[in-house]
Amino acid sequence: MNELLKQIKIQPKNKKIYDIALTHSSYANEHQTEKNEKLEFLGDAVIELLMSEYLYKLNLADEGELTKSRAQAVCEEALVIYAEKINLKKYLKLGKGEQIKGANESMIADAFEALFGATFLDLGFLEAQKLFKRIVIPYLKHVWVIKDYKSTLQEFIQGGDKRNISYHIISQKGPSHHRIFEAAVKLDHQIILGTGVGKTKKEAEQNAAKDALEKGNFHA
Repeated sequence: MNELLKQIKIQPKNKKIYDIALTHSSYANEHQTEKNEKLEFLGDAVIELLMSEYLYKLNLADEGELTKSRAQAVCEEALVIYAEKINLKKYLKLGKGEQIKGANESMIADAFEALFGATFLDLGFLEAQKLFKRIVIPYLKHVWVIKDYKSTLQEFIQGGDKRNISYHIISQKGPSHHRIFEAAVKLDHQIILGTGVGKTKKEAEQNAAKDALEKGNFHA
């Protein structure tokens, strides 16, 4: 923990809260300690606000472009990219079973959000903003190349038979602060082209579009 905090230039008042931020529920359940889900919930909001402020100052064309850029910059895939730059995976506390399998992208993204939640609670918004500028902004160039699968799928469909695609949330599980959504993308509101899951409806829809593109059944 000391190594990580030194690397990201955080001087903590309460070091324990950062330890909690890196504690997955599998470890917490085994050791009867606190897990990082509440900090993840808070950190998600902090990162979204910081990204919103950053993009607002870029003077992008309109709200639609701002919303699309923000969604791309704070999606799970993007959070994993930022986390990889500080080797966050190395510091995660996982249960025995998860240690064998290794941390997946969802665990890494959750811990990254929780780290921002911890920073906000421990040191305040200005320090969270400084952290954001240190470990997020320099790597946005790696994030802008993440594919917008929904737009790509739409281009494929419009380039073919001009048929319609639509997205539907088919299930949602978990508590309100840790909800998992499953989405399906349908052709002409009938034929399922692909499905996907995510922590938000938009992320689930993106993953459904990605699944459809990988399957390639656009003319079913």
